[in-house]
Amino acid sequence: MKLKNTWVGLTILALLLLAALAFWINGARIANMADRPNAPPSVPPSAPVSDSTRRSLRYPESAPQLAMIQARLLSASPVPLGEPLSARIVYDEDVTARVAVNLSGRIVALKASPGDVVKAGQVLADIDSPDFGAAAADVGKAKADEERKRLVVERAKALVAGEGIAAKDVEAAQADWAQAQAETARASLRLKNMNPFGQSVQGQRLGLTSPISGVITERNATPGLEVSPGMASPLFVVTNPKQLWLLVDLPESFLGRVKVGGALAVESDAYPGETFNASIAQLGQTVDPNSRRVLLRAKLNNAEKKLLPEMFVRATLQQNSGTGVSVPNSAIVNRGIYSYVFVQIGPGEFQRRQVKLMTQGSDFSFVGEGLKGGEQVVVTGALLLDAEMGSRADDKP
Repeated sequence: MKLKNTWVGLTILALLLLAALAFWINGARIANMADRPNAPPSVPPSAPVSDSTRRSLRYPESAPQLAMIQARLLSASPVPLGEPLSARIVYDEDVTARVAVNLSGRIVALKASPGDVVKAGQVLADIDSPDFGAAAADVGKAKADEERKRLVVERAKALVAGEGIAAKDVEAAQADWAQAQAETARASLRLKNMNPFGQSVQGQRLGLTSPISGVITERNATPGLEVSPGMASPLFVVTNPKQLWLLVDLPESFLGRVKVGGALAVESDAYPGETFNASIAQLGQTVDPNSRRVLLRAKLNNAEKKLLPEMFVRATLQQNSGTGVSVPNSAIVNRGIYSYVFVQIGPGEFQRRQVKLMTQGSDFSFVGEGLKGGEQVVVTGALLLDAEMGSRADDKP
């Protein structure tokens, strides 16, 4: 019994010693942590460092999140009145000539092809026309008859002075001469109508010339083609491709906000991301009863000749004053009644900003306050950045 009590006492003593040793080790660890109060916690290499004061995130260069974030340089531009409208490009009729004929004949030679640059008065085709030959002959006959009757009048005046003929014969000769002059004028006007631009003439063959300088965009003339007045299509279309018209179907609700001289921004699927400028030249005077739209005509600047007639484009009406930054809706993060975007302020560093939207469309919105042109805005991955930053109590506008 005595030996058993001894072993029990030793066991209790050993447990007390182990408890004292554990207490001492834990106290030393606490004291060691107290000596280093500002030591930062261990951060995984890919975790962002958040700065709550500037509401920004900074990623290390090797962070995998950067592969899912894309920033783009956005510039300021005039604020549109609304969503883009469907529009169609056509020839500018002020600088376009549709060359046709007003006589019957046959094309015997072509002197120009589509795409050629021509000058005013340059021959486009040679036409053999019996009608033109007959009209030229009529002019010659009329002039000869006029000259003959002029001589008759001169002889009659000489004879009447010596009382060789009666005065009434002189008057009759003068009347015949006047009729001959009228016939010459009529024949000349008919010939000029057949040859309005002074084309080169050789017998009954005349050269069809361009009335203006420009580029041949269409040619319906072919060798040996029989031509006549009233053909369905012109033989040649000559125009200045640097000037075009833009036809826009304008909703009648926009009429009060649109004025002649206003600006439009034109976009085409053929040139993604590129904008062309146009100015309003005329507003239609009637409303289409079916579509409830008004035809708007604008002058389109096509200095680089990228746009072509009959292309379908999108036209956006611009406000007369005020500019903003066009931001894709994917870059905007909404929190209640407030909107935010993320701006890249350095390599791997992104700052969240509250912005004020001026207009909001289906794909793009215009930001008026909180963002300026020329900044790198996150267009892909804004929700990821917002989730990384998290919702904090100090995130008040």
